Amino acid sequence: MERRTFLRTCAFAGGAAGVARALAQARAGQPVKAYPRARLVDEYGDPIRAKRLVAHRNYLFNFPYAGTPCFLLSLGRPAAPAEWVAGDGRRHGWDGGVGPGRAIVAYSAICAHKLAYPAKEISFIRYQERESPTARGGVIHCCAEHSIYDPAAGAKVVGGPAPQPLAAVVLEYDTRTDGLAAVGTAGVEQFDAFFAKYEFKLGIDHGTGGAQRPVGATTACREMAQVCRQTVQC
Repeated sequence: MERRTFLRTCAFAGGAAGVARALAQARAGQPVKAYPRARLVDEYGDPIRAKRLVAHRNYLFNFPYAGTPCFLLSLGRPAAPAEWVAGDGRRHGWDGGVGPGRAIVAYSAICAHKLAYPAKEISFIRYQERESPTARGGVIHCCAEHSIYDPAAGAKVVGGPAPQPLAAVVLEYDTRTDGLAAVGTAGVEQFDAFFAKYEFKLGIDHGTGGAQRPVGATTACREMAQVCRQTVQC
């Protein structure tokens, strides 16, 4: 069942609270945290279309807060469901990719090691299609400390010091409109530590407290080159 249908069924069962409970119970013992739904749109406010995403290209959007960046990736191949035990000792699960060929995934772009993220000035973390001297191709590589994640397997750690996968963003895909929306997260979030570590910088970029505001009904999704002035290659 596509997640949009699943969520609609849950909403009939108990409204917004029912959706949150159903999401949390969707995988037994594998919690999913529900957030207010945010449609992915481009810089002009038009809905992002899954079939128009360029495979292997880095796209960024903010969710669930105005200052928390996320990757949107079209991998060009199916991304299967995954399960893991994270640093918090709890068992987590992820339902895999969505959209055409189940190839579209989204993850928090905050590294699980030392919280490197795509800032306006520079990004040390990115998805890389091709193999490099320090990592295989088709991975998310944080060049700050060389943590490497596999986006086709729930962003599990495949190299470097990261203690756990990146938090996955739960996507809703509408087969009728080819649209995408973010509705929650799966795995261990880094948001509190991120806000504490970068409080001063986030205050400059978003205003006092602005980084912690919910994104609202829509969130702009753009290519990384439009967001970050420089991307470190390693």
